[in-house]
Amino acid sequence: MKHDFLIAGGGIAGLTTAIALQKEGYHVKVLERVNELKEVGAGLGLGANAWKGLSRLGITHDLEMKCNLIKSTKFLDHKGNLISKMDIERLNEKYGVAYFTVHRADLQKVLAQHLKPGTLEFGRKIVHVDQNEKGVTAYLEDGSNMIGDALIAADGIHSTIRKICFPHIKPRYSGYTCWRAVVEVPKEKFLSGEFTETWGAKGRFGIVPLTNHQIYWFACVNAPYQSKAMSAFTTDDLYHLFRDYHSPVSEIIKWSRDEDLIWNDIIDLKPIERFSFNKILLIGDAAHATTPNMGQGAGQAIEDAIILSQVLKNKRNLEDAFVEFKNVRISKTKKIVNVSWRIGKAVQLDHPLLINIRNSIMRMLPSKIQEKQLESVFQTDF
Repeated sequence: MKHDFLIAGGGIAGLTTAIALQKEGYHVKVLERVNELKEVGAGLGLGANAWKGLSRLGITHDLEMKCNLIKSTKFLDHKGNLISKMDIERLNEKYGVAYFTVHRADLQKVLAQHLKPGTLEFGRKIVHVDQNEKGVTAYLEDGSNMIGDALIAADGIHSTIRKICFPHIKPRYSGYTCWRAVVEVPKEKFLSGEFTETWGAKGRFGIVPLTNHQIYWFACVNAPYQSKAMSAFTTDDLYHLFRDYHSPVSEIIKWSRDEDLIWNDIIDLKPIERFSFNKILLIGDAAHATTPNMGQGAGQAIEDAIILSQVLKNKRNLEDAFVEFKNVRISKTKKIVNVSWRIGKAVQLDHPLLINIRNSIMRMLPSKIQEKQLESVFQTDF
């Protein structure tokens, strides 16, 4: 059977795109390499642009009970002294929902429930693709193949499809590595509306409230790429690294189990100038993976899905539509990748003098400047 679109990858980008295309009447098949959707991953922070996109798809009603609304963000030094603060509550009043958090697994589950039955297939790893004037053929690891009018690569920063089409494009390492976990905390320690990020010479520690007294935390440390020492870190190692940071940083690490730790180096894609190769289109992290410093990875994937469905309404030729999609999306995604990269370099400083200079500048910076930068990301014309 020939499909209108084959989608490689059943993550947030792939699932959201499938929903958006199905709402426009397209026949879509999502091919996910893993054998099932598991309760894995950590928390996500998403902005007003993501909420607006999910609302257009009719998903927010089912998602509301799984989300936590953020009312303020605080950036602290390692002693807990305030560096800067943003009043997200003011933005919530303006946008309805300006910034919210959700467990990645919960978001994926809700998205999957909004697909037509039989859309998502597991254990379907694409190993090669061919295309001609009639369409695209995806060859799978099990020896079978599937055909479609076009293929959308939503298979992440390590995209197999991108490696086939654009083998010269490779991820770049940010210079810091990261541990993440979700943990339930005592009721008195849970601040549901407050996101905090602590910047110190030994690394950065973020505390992100979810629901049900759970928090998502992350710890970013400067390190060599693919360090064996870092990969072997346990919660005890992280405790000793961050033990002189303010409360409740070390307590949160102690409440976490080694088996809950997710470790990976922070990488992105240096902005590229092309998202498509004839009838193959890259979206989400496959096209414009960003470091997580602006909380916009998933948000930009959701924007991709909505905007692609809109572009397809106005273009009869798929290849022209894919080029138009790039023209619409490249400026914003490029800006986010570049700004997020620079933010990462600034907040990962480990020299005491440079840290003091950075903190002094941040303390003098009016919070409304940061809010305006955030709002510029939220503004999306769907």
